Parts: sequence; C-alpha cells; structure tokens
Amino acid sequence: MTFKQLEALFWIAELGGFSQAALKLHTTQSAVSKRVQELELLFDTEMFDRSQRSARLTEKGEEMFMLAKKLLEQRDAAIEQFSRPEVIERRVRIGVTEMTAMTWLPRLVNLIQRYYPKVIIEPDVDTSVQLRDKMLADEVDLIVLPDSFPDTRFSSKVLGSVEYAWMCKPGMLDPRKTFRLHELATHRLLVQGEKSGTGLLYARWFKALGFQPANVISSSNLVALIGMTVSGLGVSYLPRQCLAPMIAAGMLDVIKTTPSPPDVDYVAVYKGGHRSTLVSSIIMLAQECCDFTRVFQTSKDAPDAAT
Repeated sequence: MTFKQLEALFWIAELGGFSQAALKLHTTQSAVSKRVQELELLFDTEMFDRSQRSARLTEKGEEMFMLAKKLLEQRDAAIEQFSRPEVIERRVRIGVTEMTAMTWLPRLVNLIQRYYPKVIIEPDVDTSVQLRDKMLADEVDLIVLPDSFPDTRFSSKVLGSVEYAWMCKPGMLDPRKTFRLHELATHRLLVQGEKSGTGLLYARWFKALGFQPANVISSSNLVALIGMTVSGLGVSYLPRQCLAPMIAAGMLDVIKTTPSPPDVDYVAVYKGGHRSTLVSSIIMLAQECCDFTRVFQTSKDAPDAAT
C-alpha cells in the first residue's frame, strides 16, 4: 500500500470524482484509476460502487477512506516536524471574517510567505457561521473569528480583542452627552446579523440586559454596516480603533453610552487533534501580528514577528 494509492482514494471521495482528483494530484485520470485498482487488488476488495454514476464508496471503501485520511495527516505532520521551514510545501486554507481581512490579514500572509516561502496560503473571507461549518466539513485548516462558538470539537488560541463603540452620522446625536442604551432605541439600530460571531455575542448581551429594540436593520456584512452608518440610516456598534481615520475626518461620531458596548475577543480555531506543526507555527505568527487598530496592515507597518 502506497501513499499515492491512498491519496487517489482520498481525493476521489473528497472531491466527488476521478477527474477532480486527477486535477488535484496533478496527474491523469487513468493514473488515478490505476492507483485505486492497485489498492483494490491488494486487498481483494472493491473500494467504489461502480454501479453508481458518481464516485460512491463501498462500506469497505469508507473504512479505507478514514484510514487514508489519518495516515495522510500523520505523513504531513512527520514531514513538517523534520523539515526545515523554508522547504515545507503545502497548501493551508485560512478562513477569516471581514474584521481580520480588513486589518492584519495582509501582514499575516506576508509573514507566512517570508518564513515558509513554499507554502501556498488560500484565504477564505466569510461569516463566522459559514467558517464554522467549513471547519466541520474539513474545508479549512484554521479559522480566525470572534470567540462566540463554544464547541468541544474545536480547540482555540486567543489572538486579541476589538474595542467597539456606538457610532452615527455627525449631527444625529450629541457626542458630548452620555446616553442610556434604551435612549438609542428611539433611533434605528444597525446591528450585525445572526451569521456574524459579533452579532451573536451582541444579541446575547442585549438579551442579558433585557434590551429589545424594535426598529432594527440587521446585516452580517461589516462594510455594509459602516456604509449605512456613514449615510445616516441609523446608529451602530462599530470597531472603534480601525475606524479612527473616519472619525477624525468627520464622517462618524462616537456616542458615549451606559453601559459601554463590550469588546469582542478573537480566537484562532482548529479542529481538535488536527493541528499540525505548520498550523501551530501560523497560529504563533497570528498571535504576534494580530492588531485590529489599523486597516490593511502589511509586514512593513510593525516590527517583525517572532517565530
């Protein structure tokens, strides 16, 4: 039994077809078919149900798929452990929300490319809920999102936090006054939706305070919420530090409230037991360069991160 045979079976099942697996493995469809046939001959067992039009595993094929997944993960971990960083070749799928994408993601990518020049980074920007589902489906290796999904299937490392403040278009509310939360409800509130990790955290905070605003526009798109707030459609809780240039330019006013809106903690999340040496190193780089205070940072914007 060879790793090439296991890779062929794994990617056929994972991607749904022989041709897709051939593309993934940079080989021909006939070569992939031959590897599967060799595996079937070796164990005298059919791995795929050939009465079906799609590539569907047999019961024994399912067992071999799980074994192949485990062995391939162990192989990759061994290669990473005993290889120099500059020679590791691998694709790493990193899922992030808008908040990370618009602040320090460019710097993280630059640092990874500096220390692991042969590693290919595949960023995936999506909502927290979608990223969680992709992690469960093994479609991403690592996700960075608000700490809003306690789940025993995941492990996480704290990266940093984001300071939030209520904001509005200048002239809507008096920025010198401190407002109670229920006073804000006399205006339309722009809140992050149920697919947003921050939205879920703030929904729980509202519920704990017994705060139930009636006039609400909900969106899981942070950039859209910023735009709606700037245009005067309502009052919203927004990340304070990275929007400092817009506040200084007179595009947004910060509204003082009691109680103050809570900060949002961000974590790097991976599937329990699936963290490789490379992913561990990337998490360490993320901890070093995590900074939500400025938009679109690169490695030139701050001191070098330690490995």
